[in-house]
Amino acid sequence: MTPEIIIVLVIIALAMFMFLIEKLSIDTISIIVMTAFMATGILTFEEGISGFSNSATVTVGAMFVLSAAVFKTGSLNSINLIFLRISRKNEFTFLLVLMIFSGILSAFINDTAVVALLMPTVLKISKDTGIPPSRLLMPLSFGALMGGVCTLLGTSTNILVSGIAESHGVKPFGIFEMSGMGLVFLAAGITYMMTIGNWLLPSRKPSKEISETFDMGDYITEIIVTEKFDDTGKSINMTGLFRDYNVDPIQIIRENGEIINAYKYTVLRKGDTIRVRCDKETLTQIRNIQGIELKIDLKLKDEDFRSQGHKLYEMVVPPNSSLINNSVKSIDFRATYPGLTVLAIRHRNDILHTKLKHTKISAGDVLLVRGDEEMVAQLKGSENLLVISENSTPPIIWHKIVITLMIAVAVVTVAALKILPIPVAAIIGVVLLILFKSISTEEAYRAIDWKVLFMLAGILSMGVALEKTGAANLLADSLVNLLGDYGPRTILSAVFLVTFLSTNIMSNNATAALLAPIAISIAAAMQVSERPFLMAVTFAASLSFMTPMGYQTNTMIYTPGNYKFMDYIRIGTPLNILYWILATLMLPWFFPF
Repeated sequence: MTPEIIIVLVIIALAMFMFLIEKLSIDTISIIVMTAFMATGILTFEEGISGFSNSATVTVGAMFVLSAAVFKTGSLNSINLIFLRISRKNEFTFLLVLMIFSGILSAFINDTAVVALLMPTVLKISKDTGIPPSRLLMPLSFGALMGGVCTLLGTSTNILVSGIAESHGVKPFGIFEMSGMGLVFLAAGITYMMTIGNWLLPSRKPSKEISETFDMGDYITEIIVTEKFDDTGKSINMTGLFRDYNVDPIQIIRENGEIINAYKYTVLRKGDTIRVRCDKETLTQIRNIQGIELKIDLKLKDEDFRSQGHKLYEMVVPPNSSLINNSVKSIDFRATYPGLTVLAIRHRNDILHTKLKHTKISAGDVLLVRGDEEMVAQLKGSENLLVISENSTPPIIWHKIVITLMIAVAVVTVAALKILPIPVAAIIGVVLLILFKSISTEEAYRAIDWKVLFMLAGILSMGVALEKTGAANLLADSLVNLLGDYGPRTILSAVFLVTFLSTNIMSNNATAALLAPIAISIAAAMQVSERPFLMAVTFAASLSFMTPMGYQTNTMIYTPGNYKFMDYIRIGTPLNILYWILATLMLPWFFPF
């Protein structure tokens, strides 16, 4: 083993550890890995940054814009109406339709965007019908994952492995090349979820009131201002009560019963009742301040938080939000989102009420926000916060729907018929969407998830380093020497197993970038076709059901669905084992050795 191979393997091992502990974002780790390869001389500058010009990176960026244009025009709003009608019949029928629809949509549109589109509708149906969200959101996420492997365009992972194959002189994937095996996975997955999975799904009913869900009654106090209060006539920001203590004012109820919002320049008057958020420790500290009276253990409902166009909302932090790893204070939340105040944060199964300003926000967190309805309306479609407490689909723009769908279909058709390469067809499609004003240039830039592009560019350097130093051949030869006597099907099965286990604890794209070059080397060592091994990596990297961290959509539904970590293990493990068996038996049939 040469020193270069040792350096490459050490850098990759450290990267995998960093992916696992999640102290840094995936894109940051990917760029660090790329930089490390260049700094150690493993890769030249040109080789290190080659991922930025890779066809996979370009195609994924273009597909973000195409998906955004489809959503912006309201092309998919009719699906929500269909869901609402079907949900009135019975739960079984609705689950079946939900998984089929999410699967079909995810075959052509980014699966994270599909879950973001459908989640508010599903939660509204849950509230209207009494079906617990825990019985709906996991089928939604799993259906999107299953559909994502039915075409090349379904996930960035498919495009990434195809790009790696092309860079190694292997024929890139066709748009529908994966469809046969993908549909087998989709049909098997839906069958499992409608039978065994349906039986294993938990039934956890949330409170009907958002404030009850977040236990706000224990952290909301009313402070009554009496004539003995020294700071009567001063604005909130000049009042010692709010300046010197961790007391966050929410509303003010005037003596005449008028309810107003509490801003920093609002002047306090005698007889005001100030509704505040504070912890029990702070209550003890302010209890003896002269001129105030405290009312604790309030039984408040959502309606009590309404005033002057403000009310309570639940908002999920999507996996690629810029809020991740930042705190409410570091992003200056109130300045960034005027009129919005974070009252609590649900992280997994924990509800945080105190020290919110310094709590780091994670993907999948649900923020309880009291905010202005107009500001919340502007947030709909935002990549940073997804409003889930109400249906937030965009308005239908009929004259643009036809143009947008025609362009999207044309991109797929031209690429499928191999008239143009997929990246070229996708870029032309984006240009046409902008020219026909289906989406503006600014909206196109915002639609692109730059974190994903930087992540792809960074992790592609892993494959280049593995190939250049011979580390990929070394690892492939080791596996072939260990299992080669049992034939290529056994090694294919091992590749699928290692991939889906790795992607459950590490990024799916990082797993694919790491294992795709090794898969190509395995095929070369055994003198068989690369196709079945590359497909094993592609399918297994995206079909991740065993942990909430395994895939972005699993993370998104964790908190809104009231799930526990063991729910994923219990429901996802049999499904992954089923797919492992199917892949071992059927992949060589669709993609012969």
